[in-house]
Amino acid sequence: MNMRLRLAWGIVALSVFMAAQQPPPAAEGQESRIVLDVTRVNMLFTVTDKKGRFITDLSKDDFQVFENKKSQVIQEFTAETDLPLRLAILIDTSNSIRDRFKFEQEAAVEFIKSVVRPRQDRAMIVSFDTEAELVSDLIDDPEKLAAAVRGLRPGGGTALFDAIFFAARDKLQQDQPRHKFRRAIIIVSDGDDNQSRMTREQALEMAQKSDCVIYGISTNISRIDTDGDKILKYLTTETGGQAFFPFKVTDLSQSFENIANELRHQYNIFYRPEPLKTDGLYHRVDLKVANRKDLLVRARKGYYAPKL
Repeated sequence: MNMRLRLAWGIVALSVFMAAQQPPPAAEGQESRIVLDVTRVNMLFTVTDKKGRFITDLSKDDFQVFENKKSQVIQEFTAETDLPLRLAILIDTSNSIRDRFKFEQEAAVEFIKSVVRPRQDRAMIVSFDTEAELVSDLIDDPEKLAAAVRGLRPGGGTALFDAIFFAARDKLQQDQPRHKFRRAIIIVSDGDDNQSRMTREQALEMAQKSDCVIYGISTNISRIDTDGDKILKYLTTETGGQAFFPFKVTDLSQSFENIANELRHQYNIFYRPEPLKTDGLYHRVDLKVANRKDLLVRARKGYYAPKL
């Protein structure tokens, strides 16, 4: 049975995951203290050439990281092809996409069956029209997920930002440690929002704090660049994802396939910010391939530091 979400709106204070260690007991008369070790910044990213082909043979020395224009030391580097996935598939069920809805459902089902590996990956289905609705919680059963998608019915307004906020805050950040999982939000929508209580920036901030990459598949087939298209481009670019704009509903499957391929062709780096700041603010990060202007890096544009 579908479960209507009652989202608790308020200020949500989230921080980068921290490991706390307690030193040996202090001698009598000395003051005991707790030392906090702030986790290094994790950056999951994709490298392609200008034709969109994945580049998978790069090493740690090929990359440069800058935080607030200051060069950072990469402490760890891996080519991540097999991390367990935690996916939120957000499907627009508003009236604006009614004529394309059947194609959306079948393309989403095909994606789920090709990507979700039982006992390793987990996905959830959230529909959104006048409000966000949890249709299927995070599970590893492709058949049950497919049934949830096929059971959707269109109608109502569009609460896209609420759906993003809920998926990131309440679900995708549950499994820890964060760097052991790849978190992604896949949006199937025209990008318009006319019902959300959350703003675009609040939704984006929650996705960033939860280390979620956002991918968007536009259902706008008018070939006219709309405000909704711009929203999808903005959300995906800021989180290191990508927006797709199939001009025919029959091309939706290819967009899903492109996302599936990208999820299996990514790199991961860790670095400890220098200077280290615990101000709770957003810090811009620039990640690039050194001396290779022919290659494109897609990564999130920054992170929120913890506030101690």
